[in-house]
Amino acid sequence: MKQAIATTKAPGAIGPYSQGIKTGNLVFSSGQLPIDLSVSEELITDVKEAARATLNNVKYILEEGGAKMDDVVKVTIFLTDMKDFAQVNEVYAEFFSEPYPARSCYAVAGLPKGAIIEIEAIAAV
Repeated sequence: MKQAIATTKAPGAIGPYSQGIKTGNLVFSSGQLPIDLSVSEELITDVKEAARATLNNVKYILEEGGAKMDDVVKVTIFLTDMKDFAQVNEVYAEFFSEPYPARSCYAVAGLPKGAIIEIEAIAAV
């Protein structure tokens, strides 16, 4: 059985999908964009602040589903420019500790709303 996860702390879905899904002991976040709703609904374009806002949005969704960042087992990062990889790693290290989740990072041609980064995660609780 799957249960939709929704929180007002993170941007709402912009299409026919859920912010997150919980099924069994797994919590999945949908890809999150660099928006800090406590400040604005505008996309953040500074790469470090964008990564931080995106990871916070993932965290809010996971928490709503009963998970913590320490429960994350897999992360996928999408970047529109791989030159941002090192800066994203610096911010990423603020959110995760050893043993680090498995991770993939892809360079993509574009992201929704013109974002520079999108991140999704899977947690096991």
